[in-house]
Amino acid sequence: MKKALADILVLDLTRVLAGPYCTMMLADYGAEVIKIEVPGKGDDTRAFGPLKNGASMYYANVNRGKKGVTLNLKEDKGKKIFLDMVKRADVVVENYRPGVMDKLGLGYEELKKNNDRIIYAAVSGFGCYGPKSLRPGYDIIAQATGGLMSITGEPGRHGIRVGNAMGDVLGGMNLTIGILIALHARTITGKGQRVDVSLVDSVVSSLETGTQRYFASGKQPELMGNRYAAAYPYDSFKASDGFFVIGCGNDKLFSLFCNNVLNRPELLEDSRFATNIKRCEYHAELKPIIEEWSVNYSIDEAVDLLNEAGVPAAPINDLQRVTEDDHIANVREMFVPLHHPIIGDMKVNGNPVKLLDTKADISRPAPALGQDNGEVYKSLLGFDESFLEKLKEDKII
Repeated sequence: MKKALADILVLDLTRVLAGPYCTMMLADYGAEVIKIEVPGKGDDTRAFGPLKNGASMYYANVNRGKKGVTLNLKEDKGKKIFLDMVKRADVVVENYRPGVMDKLGLGYEELKKNNDRIIYAAVSGFGCYGPKSLRPGYDIIAQATGGLMSITGEPGRHGIRVGNAMGDVLGGMNLTIGILIALHARTITGKGQRVDVSLVDSVVSSLETGTQRYFASGKQPELMGNRYAAAYPYDSFKASDGFFVIGCGNDKLFSLFCNNVLNRPELLEDSRFATNIKRCEYHAELKPIIEEWSVNYSIDEAVDLLNEAGVPAAPINDLQRVTEDDHIANVREMFVPLHHPIIGDMKVNGNPVKLLDTKADISRPAPALGQDNGEVYKSLLGFDESFLEKLKEDKII
């Protein structure tokens, strides 16, 4: 079956995480993604750990499925080659600081002269316009500026960074969404356009009820650990051998919990716990009542009892449990075996978007630096071997 994005050609100038995450998503669904890197150096993450056999598993994870070429965009010959590639492409993706591509003479206004159907997609820390647009953007900057760190952490402590690069991942996902929207718009208008995604905007958008609590009260949301402000019990709880979570999001679920798990129906008549809003207000009184029950069971025993009663609950899985969970790892294909020519057999993260007919295909390992120079430049631009050798001698590729 033809792949969902098989007719889309993407020129990928991105590096590190947010941009490569986006182009990885596109490549998984069949887009021809040509990753263009600086000759002799390449993406910074080629040197990021963890390393195996001298190759970066970080790079290999988010750059699978792509072809790799090198090209010096600071030289006129390199710029000319890139502009010729743009004529044949559907999408250009970059994550330089705003203005860098314009200084190179390769900004959107220039590219659309060569191809008015081109989708020019950029992700940066603060976006391409606004008073802070020229500030550098890293994940930790986005999490801090966007407010996520201020609502993450335990009561009485300062805010902390979410444990993964959430700002980068959100930015990469939003850039993917923007590209797909722009491609659809092109079928209506016949024209390409610019897609601008900010890591900070992506973080702010993810705050959901945090901003609404502030707008409603004028007060800063308090740090609340694993507790959720809008529902309770929606928190982590102690078992005999560790911690698990309950996601009791409405009164019906709380009724099931009290009647069928705690065997404490009288809690439903307690004015402090009779409604979800009251339970959120009196969470500190309800939590120890729940833990009087939960400490008598192991994590898995408590979780099984809750789920059997229809109450959402889950263990707080460490990565061993996540990677060995049959539902996650195997059935949902979230860890895909892939053979890398240097690393060897490895597992890369699966694609979270499941199209059930035109499925994702994760079978091509991340490219070595400049690996596909010959194939891409010959097939796309008609270069012969002698011309490629001259480009290499001149440090253009």
